Amino acid sequence: MKAEYRAKRTRANIHGTSERPRLTVYISNMHITAQIINDDAGSTLAYATTVGSKLSGTKTEKAAKIGEEIAKKAKKAKITKVVFDRGSRLYAGRLTALADAARKEGLEF
Repeated sequence: MKAEYRAKRTRANIHGTSERPRLTVYISNMHITAQIINDDAGSTLAYATTVGSKLSGTKTEKAAKIGEEIAKKAKKAKITKVVFDRGSRLYAGRLTALADAARKEGLEF
């Protein structure tokens, strides 16, 4: 229940535009998914996930690799600045690893 309230509170002030799309992250027990979304057009501009990939290591290491991958795909799509949407998760652990790796690759948020 707390997670749902936290997600609504977080997303209430976040909106992705064409100049600054939204980077949203979903972390399940097994997989990590990151998307860059333009909310004005309702379209996904870039997408990276561990589903179907053969990444090895801990979930934190996998999150860092997904962060690097989403940043590279964003560069290809000519996106440099995004709004970070953490959803219902606290900014710690795997989420921090993903965000730091994306920043290291040149994504600004």
